[in-house]
Amino acid sequence: MKTKIINTPDLLKAASRKKEVTNFCVANAKHLKDLKPLAKGKKYYIRTYGCQANVRDEETMRAMLEDVGYSFSKEVENVDVIIINTCAVRENAEDKVYGEIGNLKRLRKKNKNLILAICGCMVEQPEILKRLMDTFPEVNLFFGTHEIAQLLDLIYDCYSSNERIVAIESKQGEVVEFIPDCRNNHYKAYVNIIYGCNKFCTYCIVPYTRGKERSRHFNDVIKECQRLIDAGYQEITLLGQNVNAYGKDLDEGKDFADLLEAVAKLGIPRLRFTTSHPWDFSSKMIDVIAKYPNIMKFIHLPVQSGNDEILRKMGRRYTREQYLNLVKEMREKIPGLSLSTDIIVGFPNENEEQFQDTCSLVDIVQYEAAFTFIYSPRKGTPAAKMEDNVSKETKTRRFQELVKHLEKHIEEYSNAMVGNTYDVLVDGVSKTDENMLSGYTETNKLVHFKGDLSLVGTIVKVKIKESHTYSLIGELVNG
Repeated sequence: MKTKIINTPDLLKAASRKKEVTNFCVANAKHLKDLKPLAKGKKYYIRTYGCQANVRDEETMRAMLEDVGYSFSKEVENVDVIIINTCAVRENAEDKVYGEIGNLKRLRKKNKNLILAICGCMVEQPEILKRLMDTFPEVNLFFGTHEIAQLLDLIYDCYSSNERIVAIESKQGEVVEFIPDCRNNHYKAYVNIIYGCNKFCTYCIVPYTRGKERSRHFNDVIKECQRLIDAGYQEITLLGQNVNAYGKDLDEGKDFADLLEAVAKLGIPRLRFTTSHPWDFSSKMIDVIAKYPNIMKFIHLPVQSGNDEILRKMGRRYTREQYLNLVKEMREKIPGLSLSTDIIVGFPNENEEQFQDTCSLVDIVQYEAAFTFIYSPRKGTPAAKMEDNVSKETKTRRFQELVKHLEKHIEEYSNAMVGNTYDVLVDGVSKTDENMLSGYTETNKLVHFKGDLSLVGTIVKVKIKESHTYSLIGELVNG
């Protein structure tokens, strides 16, 4: 099969942050009418790895595909379009993708007309794209995070040319409004408010794959949130790689605190946001969160390390003291606040004293939840070029020690919830017990309890009976 190269990734170009005006547009496929007869009666399957941004990308692609006539399939067998939506933040996520594609290539051999596509952050990296292209000739469409708006045209190109298509342009990015819309969930919704990242933490590939920070217009976000509320949604999560940088690139005189307050005033029962960067977290934001009861008192605040030298090498833009002062202000102003974080263990040349600084910070903050990772280098980032004298065994031992520190505080927090009653938004049947329902408290603790399926999508009161550290067992109050 011939390969048609439209664009290929370039990390130097992806790192560019020229002062160009962001292009705002509405997704509009050139071959919409041409593709509809080809899509009629056909099915698609999407497998998504990674963060909430990838989940929202999946929803966007689903809306586009269904708009031309494709129908969604939960099973990968006997479909006509397969899209693997990838993540490149951690090495284990990449390994899963390679295994997934290896399992799927047999389907391409059975069905020569099958479109097998890979998109997302992995293909934005030149070396990974080359490996994928060389290893899996069965894949006939590669497209990047900036080409989602062109998905229908790319699929039509695959049909009409019978060529392998590669469309991955490294650029600062634009803001595309997608109409129509599609949601994986009927009561909890993600709403993108800002794309990309300008922080360039030395270990992170996201600024290269997602482009520069570019905010949606304030009124466009408000209108989307209002549509969700009118449709009966119970929870909205405002989404961005660096959500609290919202508005800095616009000339609207609005920042994230203004947007957060405006959405809260719309009356959504639950309002969340992720992910926030400590460097952009203002006192104004804290005051807004404290003021509105429908803004959930759960904040994800990645720290990554508790040592100033490691934070400097990571390019995090704050010190240990500044982070702890921010946490202190949050706890003082927001009663019942619950904090979660991200921590990297084994950053290049981290010594024992520096690691212990992270453990001591964990003991001071006492997080209620955390995501911990052993550092894995991302090719193309500054940290990947650093020499590292820390052995794998040492990193594993430190990781296990850190988890013990975290679990001590998480367990104490969970145990303190026993006997109390909390509002829980019911997600559905528990993944661990089909006889139970499950949902999340306002502070994002998972609760399992017995109840009728009619409760799914509603907010109920549940009294906590048992703590299992990372999840809780409860019972419905008043039936």
